[in-house]
Amino acid sequence: MTFYVAFLALKLIWMLSSPTGPSSYKVGTMSEKFDCHYCRDPLQGKKYVQKDGRHCCLKCFDKFCANTCVDCRKPISADAKEVHYKNRYWHDNCFRCAKCLHPLASETFVSKDGKILCNKCATREDSPRCKGCFKAIVAGDQNVEYKGTVWHKDCFTCSNCKQVIGTGSFFPKGEDFYCVTCHETKFAKHCVKCNKAITSGGITYQDQPWHAECFVCVTCSKKLAGQRFTAVEDQYYCVDCYKNFVAKKCAGCKNPITGFGKGSSVVAYEGQSWHDYCFHCKKCSVNLANKRFVFHNEQVYCPDCAKKL
Repeated sequence: MTFYVAFLALKLIWMLSSPTGPSSYKVGTMSEKFDCHYCRDPLQGKKYVQKDGRHCCLKCFDKFCANTCVDCRKPISADAKEVHYKNRYWHDNCFRCAKCLHPLASETFVSKDGKILCNKCATREDSPRCKGCFKAIVAGDQNVEYKGTVWHKDCFTCSNCKQVIGTGSFFPKGEDFYCVTCHETKFAKHCVKCNKAITSGGITYQDQPWHAECFVCVTCSKKLAGQRFTAVEDQYYCVDCYKNFVAKKCAGCKNPITGFGKGSSVVAYEGQSWHDYCFHCKKCSVNLANKRFVFHNEQVYCPDCAKKL
């Protein structure tokens, strides 16, 4: 919306002055024998007005020549002070702010949508409106802006507890805004381990929420988020702790069977376990994973070697 600031772009016409322009005229006392152009009354010795080369009495000037005041709709007489702005005319005491009615004849003003406003009212008129109280937010007011919407600082409140959020932290939810406490109570997930609200940085494992700092190895407390880990009976272990404290040892190479990388396939028999690549014949060393074998005296043999025992 456009508006114009006018720095006294107006004309004050004083008695006995001779301004230029289409509305210029001269007021004086007639010393010669002239009659009024309109009513033909003699003007000698009387006040008269000279306009556009014609002489007339004050009464006829008001009736036929005077400009009409935009505000009071009455003629602006020859001996009155006149304000002129963009082909509109006012008595000087009628030239006022349309909002607060403050006199503007000798002050700067703003023309907006055909209305004359003082600078203060124009600022309020053009200022953004608070989403909370719908009043103007003017220069100097503390405010909060979020996604193109503005509030006075004290109008920006929690949708649940109604306490002022101001410039503090908040959580948007649709058209509503919540302080940290209310958001935690109403919406935040709670960590499986500590049962406290997860406001940021949480992780989910098997559809259960955790704080990243709570999802740790049960043995060494190393954070497991983003790392390889193993779950055993609802306990979580990092790779090293699983190898050292939980994993079964291969009956062949005696190293831990972790299920990671090479040897992720495991052969189990009679309470013992082997990496698939360690499960071979004691005699001929042929790999027996996924093949027939003979188990004799805690050792593994292929059928051919077992016949020779």
